[in-house]
This record gives sequence, C-alpha cells and structure tokens, in this order.
Amino acid sequence: MSAVHRRSAALSGVLALALAATAACGGDEPKSASGLEKSEITVGTMAVADTAPLQLAISKGLFKAEGLKVKTQVIAGGSLAVPKLKGGQFDISFGNYVSLLSAAAKNDFKPKILAEGFQSGPKTHVLLVPKDSKIQSVKDLAGKKIAVNTKRNISTLLVRAAAKPTGLELDEDKNFVEVAPPAMEAALKSGSVDAVQAIEPFGTQIQSSLGARLLADLSTGPTADFPIAGYASSEKFAADNPKTVAAFQRALAKAQGMAADRKVVQDVLPTYAKGIDAKVAGTMSFGTYPTSLSDTRLQRVADVMQQFKYVDSRLEVKPLLAGGS
Repeated sequence: MSAVHRRSAALSGVLALALAATAACGGDEPKSASGLEKSEITVGTMAVADTAPLQLAISKGLFKAEGLKVKTQVIAGGSLAVPKLKGGQFDISFGNYVSLLSAAAKNDFKPKILAEGFQSGPKTHVLLVPKDSKIQSVKDLAGKKIAVNTKRNISTLLVRAAAKPTGLELDEDKNFVEVAPPAMEAALKSGSVDAVQAIEPFGTQIQSSLGARLLADLSTGPTADFPIAGYASSEKFAADNPKTVAAFQRALAKAQGMAADRKVVQDVLPTYAKGIDAKVAGTMSFGTYPTSLSDTRLQRVADVMQQFKYVDSRLEVKPLLAGGS
C-alpha cells in the first residue's frame, strides 16, 4: 500500500471512530436513557376531572420513570385537540371521542387513539338551569340557548341524545352556544344562556354557588357509562415514535389505576383546576378511568354518532386504536 493510501485509510479510521463516538453520545438529538425516539413531548389537556390521571402521572413521577418529560398545554375543549395535533403543536392530546372520530371520518386527518381517559358516571355530565327557571324538562329547551364547551362534540351529542326520546330535535348551531367550562357559571347567572351542559367539577360548583337546578343527568339511559374522552396522537407520530407512545401508555395506565381511589382524585384536582377547592372536589360526582383500550367500548360512541348524523356511515373504531383489545 502506498503512503498516500495508508494516510487515507488512517484518516478514514479516525473519522469512523469520531462518528461512532458522536452516535454513542446521541449527536445533536440525544436519545433518552430509555431509548425513546422522543423524550420530551407536549400534551394537550383540560382543567377538568377527566384529566386527573395525567396530572397524577406528572406529579407522581410516572412519566419521568419512563424517561419522558411531559409539558402540558390547556385547551378550552377537546375539539381543539384535532387542529393542534394536525398542525404538530401537540404530540399527544386529551380529546373527546366525538371530535376525534369525526376527524377520522373526514379522512383529512387520522388520529391514533393511544389511551382511554374517562368514562361517564351518574351526574358527571348534567344539564343545569337557574333555580327560578320556567324550564321544567328537557322538552322545554325548544328554542333555548344551551351552553356547551364546543359544538359538534361529546357535549352536544349527550344533550341531543337526552332530548331525542322527548321528540325534541336540537340544532347544533341554533341551540348551542360555546362557553368554556369555567365561564358557564357566569353565563347562567347573567342569563346569556338558558341552560348549561356542565362537566365535573363545574357541575357541582355551579349547583353549590348558584343553587342551579338539575334538569337532566346525561349519564343515564342510552348514554349511561358512556366513553367520553381519551388521549390521541397523529397516525404519523404513533408510527414514528412507538417506544415513546408505549412509555406514555404505561405511565398513564398506572395513573388511571391510581384514580380508582376517589381520594387521590380529590387531592390532585384543586392543584390544576382553577377555582376548584377541596370542598367541591370532595362532593363532586365521579366517573371511571379505564386502564385499557377497548374497541367494543369505543364503538358505542361511533354508533351513536351515526344515529345523530355526526358521521354519514358506520365508522369502525378498531383500526384507530394503538394496541386496543
């Protein structure tokens, strides 16, 4: 071998060692100690009882134990999760199933549902009216304004499902007004709306502070124990980051299990839900926090959506789940 070739071979060897060392250190984008594709993620959330396990997973270090650093960003309603996921502002987001499945049906954005978040229980989703209101039944809501956090989502679906047996058909645009959950008390008090579809802990708070009257428990009948919301990513994020997704799922599942203890949820809720004190947290209604994904359970939502024409035809939920049953 010539001197030139020897120098070239030596230089190549040094370069290879340098590249190997750089790779071992992680280069410009260091991997986490757990080997995750992405160790820092942004997760959309809401300041409601449904997201208590997410807060538990953060405060108890469950995500950290999986090598994940989770940054949260609060959104007013679950429907806002879809554009945030689609635009890449969120890696994962809490969102109601109606909005997520509606997006899937349109074929312009395919969400991947990673974990179930919340399933309704008695009085977790209620219709409230002022104590002196002339409205005495759901049927009396004809021509009235009903506050929901966002239109064409789980809130409007629950109200319409409750109105259907009375013969009342509610219109998404004419009957519903968008109001953020923390602002519903003021809207009901001012008379800008005739009724509010309140979720916990705000339903309990509004009844306590205003003496608001319960018009209907929306977690009964055909929507009893109804799947409400879960955590989703884009289909691309799930495909590109399987280890990160699995780490998120493991940590959240542990926290969902912890949330089966009512006291645990009561204690964590005031730490992130503005204006909610220990008294409200201690008297509010609770649903359940599933620890696994079930296509059978979530198919219920898609089928009721078809009934009320949120989707044109039957939507199969199973392909949208990341490792469901």
